[in-house]
Amino acid sequence: MSLKLEDVKGIGKRVEDLKSAGIDSVEKLANAKVEDLTGIKGIGEASAQKFIESAKDMLGEKASDKSIDKDKVKEVGKEIDKDSDKDKVSKEEEEKKIQEEEEKKIQEEVKKLEEKQKKLQGKKVEKGDFILLKITAKTQKGNVFRVSSIDDAKKAGIYEEKKKHMYSPDFVIVGKPGFLNEGLTETLETMNYFEKKSVRIPPAKAFGKRDPSKIERIGITKFKKMNEGKNPEFGQEFVKKDGNRGVVTNIVQGRVIVDYNHPLAGQTLDYNIEVIDKIAEFNDKIEYFLISKGIPKENVLDFKINYIKENKLIEFTVPKQFLFQNIVFFKFGLAMDLQTHMAEEINDVKFIEIYEKINIPTSKSESVMKKVEEFNQEQEIQKEAEQKENTK
Repeated sequence: MSLKLEDVKGIGKRVEDLKSAGIDSVEKLANAKVEDLTGIKGIGEASAQKFIESAKDMLGEKASDKSIDKDKVKEVGKEIDKDSDKDKVSKEEEEKKIQEEEEKKIQEEVKKLEEKQKKLQGKKVEKGDFILLKITAKTQKGNVFRVSSIDDAKKAGIYEEKKKHMYSPDFVIVGKPGFLNEGLTETLETMNYFEKKSVRIPPAKAFGKRDPSKIERIGITKFKKMNEGKNPEFGQEFVKKDGNRGVVTNIVQGRVIVDYNHPLAGQTLDYNIEVIDKIAEFNDKIEYFLISKGIPKENVLDFKINYIKENKLIEFTVPKQFLFQNIVFFKFGLAMDLQTHMAEEINDVKFIEIYEKINIPTSKSESVMKKVEEFNQEQEIQKEAEQKENTK
């Protein structure tokens, strides 16, 4: 077992100071001179002697200098204890200060939110507004298929851990297509901020009527070729080369029935909606566009964002954890959304991907020999320490 500098009695927070001065091991400390240590800020002569003696004791060596006054050593010990107490108090004060600053920040955010709500209260939602919309949606049979919080998902019995990032309010640009169905879009344009409304939407303004032409019958042999050689399974999702998504609804008489209608097509749906916020700040809009493209909220800050206003250029440095994922569609979709819905502020979108160099051994044999050499060195150090321990 190797000896650590941190284990030397009384050394405490001075470890980093010693390491900065080049004394980075117990052996170097034991062989150091008092004047070597007193040149380091915060270490006096008595403390230096104490540290050197402690290091020698750890290595099993007898101290060569027997002239240290025991009372002086005790006094140094007391001084070290006092320093430790001071460090403890200082740490507590620092933690208290950080906590006070965090509480102050929270209070400021709450105050800012209250002022914002006061300004928006009773105001009409307008076309082009960036908003957050709380939604609970269910079929006529009472099956809940959309919620805006984890608690609501659990209450409805539809919670799935892997989908938890989806249980959040919807980011919507009022009056713009692609965010809500036609019925909800029309309803939203009649609402005020913080207003709640229940609405029933017919199929024609929800997900459309069922279209018989969107049901395809495919021979099993042909289907397997289109399905990576796999047999069809009832209820499986199937994606054609043109991007059409469908569901296998039946397998009968050697044919696979695939329905490309939306799962909720032909159904009348009930919605409870509430306008809960207006997104006005530039950075907040960018954040919600990222979230709307599938980036979990806790990972949004991992993206380094640089906006060059005079060039109408925004740069995204992609975090390491996303570099080896297929993010082509994410990048394309985000760029299109920003250029379409923030056209006055953004022309070009740039993505930066940094692949750091990985040090790879030139050959397997060199890698193995290096590990063997390191192991042998560790064994020699351990053996020497054991021999010194036995000679004490």
